[in-house]
Amino acid sequence: MKVAIAGAGSVGTAIAKDLALNGHDVLVIEKDPDLVEILRPTIDVKWVAADACEMSSLDAAGMAEVDVAVAATGDDEDNLVISLLAKQEFAVPRVIARVNEASNQWLFNDTWGVDVSVSTPQLLTALVEEAVTVGSLVRLLQFGGGTSQLVEVTLAEKSPAAGIAIADLEMPREAAVVAVVRDRKVLAPHSETVLAAGDEVLLVTSADSEETVRRFLVGP
Repeated sequence: MKVAIAGAGSVGTAIAKDLALNGHDVLVIEKDPDLVEILRPTIDVKWVAADACEMSSLDAAGMAEVDVAVAATGDDEDNLVISLLAKQEFAVPRVIARVNEASNQWLFNDTWGVDVSVSTPQLLTALVEEAVTVGSLVRLLQFGGGTSQLVEVTLAEKSPAAGIAIADLEMPREAAVVAVVRDRKVLAPHSETVLAAGDEVLLVTSADSEETVRRFLVGP
């Protein structure tokens, strides 16, 4: 897989290093030429010193040939511009964007060419809530331009889903249980899996179906 990463900060370089070690063809675009020269000997990837917000720079770097583009700079405005160019001008199949300010999360959708947005502050908040919250729906990750999300619910004793098989929950079509964690073991769910209080239930759901999922698993 060929991946282009815009931004050679701590996030961009960490992603580049991991992907390169996993055998992927990685291109890193960084506008600071001095930083590129410092990092070039440390990570075995293709380096390009250019402004990823400029279409000519992306074209020269070969953006049209990549499978995945990652906008990983420390500036949300830059990441939006990079995402839009990657999707609309170069038809990159999958565009992933870093969100630096959680308040900007709403902008990172398919209007700006973003397939998946990752907000570190929001993710950390979700992980804290997931660890300590019982009987509440917690959003872990948004994708599909914000139209879909991965959510988690730890079933309380009074959950309407406790003691009910997944098939009998009559979940909306736009929602699917993808995993159940019980006693620290991951269960691959099927229609006959009976949920129990204390289960951590992970679902992929559309934004429109979230409230229905909440009602089924948490209650009114």
